[in-house]
Amino acid sequence: MAAIDSNVLKLAPDATAPAYRTAPHNIEAEQALLGAILVNNDAFYRVSDFLEAKHFFETIHQTIFETATSLIRAGKVATPITLKTFLAADLDLGGLTVAQYLARLAAEATTIINAHDYGRTIYELSLRRDLIGIGTDMVNVAFDAPVDFAPRNQIEDAERRLYELAESGRYDGGFQRFSQALTTAVDMAAKAFQRDGKLSGIATGLRDLDTRMGGLQHSDLIVLAGRPGMGKTALATNIAYNVAKAYRGEVQADGTTKAVNGGIVGFFSCEMSAEQLATRILAEQAEIASSKIRRGGISESDFERIRDVSIELQTLPLYVDETGGLAISQLTARARRLKRQKGLDLLVVDYIQLLQGSSKKGDNRVQEVTEITTNLKALAKELNVPIIALSQLSRQVESRDDKRPQLSDLRESGSIEQDADVVMFVFREEYYLQNKEPRPGTPEHEKWTTDMDLVHGKAEVIIAKQRHGPTGTVDLQFEGQFTRFSDLVSEGHLPERI
Repeated sequence: MAAIDSNVLKLAPDATAPAYRTAPHNIEAEQALLGAILVNNDAFYRVSDFLEAKHFFETIHQTIFETATSLIRAGKVATPITLKTFLAADLDLGGLTVAQYLARLAAEATTIINAHDYGRTIYELSLRRDLIGIGTDMVNVAFDAPVDFAPRNQIEDAERRLYELAESGRYDGGFQRFSQALTTAVDMAAKAFQRDGKLSGIATGLRDLDTRMGGLQHSDLIVLAGRPGMGKTALATNIAYNVAKAYRGEVQADGTTKAVNGGIVGFFSCEMSAEQLATRILAEQAEIASSKIRRGGISESDFERIRDVSIELQTLPLYVDETGGLAISQLTARARRLKRQKGLDLLVVDYIQLLQGSSKKGDNRVQEVTEITTNLKALAKELNVPIIALSQLSRQVESRDDKRPQLSDLRESGSIEQDADVVMFVFREEYYLQNKEPRPGTPEHEKWTTDMDLVHGKAEVIIAKQRHGPTGTVDLQFEGQFTRFSDLVSEGHLPERI
């Protein structure tokens, strides 16, 4: 079938004129796919997972595909007869009316077998056109950039646009029909029903926490806070490991891989080095105290266990960035790059107060933290992944008799509490109690021993805010020598105090 623009006047080439290149497109592939859909609507379902109307080069083809999509998804039949009602009758398509053009598309269609290949061709040519647009804009901005527009800002903007392109334009913004959002919500409920554990989000590997939260929800900013020594980094590391270990991916129709269990994890460790993080995970999995690993005080059997565990950890989809003093804009760019290159299902940031905003040093720190948390929430929505961001607590906790944290204890708390979808506190009564040991042999010491037995090896995760569910406290078991949180076992099986 002839291309629509075949009647365009072709001028004789001028050897002195610069070569003119049209945007990449394939009219014949677009016509073949549309014809296959009009003949057999089943062809639509071979491309509906990845192809959208905007991927077509010809405007009339965009309209035909969009109209056919609406009819088929409404349970109706898309044919040249049903479609022509929704298209302008006075259009001139290379000398053909709309009805004639639709009839010709259907008449010259061959088979639906190649529908997927035609769809991929159209999709990839659309990406190439978008790449040309991004590249052209980069060149023009680089030539004519204003004085106050730093090259780094242009790089970050280009990375953002490339990420959006890699994600098929899912984050272009603008309004969407409520029916589209409703379909997404129903799909989420169906997947939760089919998934092991009946969770709508990513499982943390901690049973009671998952029950309370329904897993880690996509696009949520989850703030995990605690005073030093409570184990907030240990808990975040445990969750990151559990998610990465459970990862199982499936290849989708568009060639991308989607996590069906667990996930690929990115960990911004602004405080600890990657080696320290690896030592923690080794200690947790090999059940050897991390202090013994660092001092070299291990036996031959311990070393063999470490070796075996390290072999298992080699393929773990866990990526660590140990750069200190990162600006929030740098973190955002690196997270986008990780998702584009490796994939990303969970992001951990340790911790908020070690990040920098774009404002100059000496400016209001509260405003800077506001910028950081606002950007973290925006990033969670953009990447459609949960972000666990660790945070410090103010010292006013220590001045109270009951040292369980409250929302008001968050440092620079206003924006953190406002932007977070979930706020969790880690609290261990044992940490405070063990520093108050009375003189042995006294009645106070006996009471202290009894109290220590009640709280030994126990930790509380206090869910102080949760947009999607109830607040409350989850009890966990904590083994300090392995820096490991786990589900709380029955009273008769608590670990012995060391």
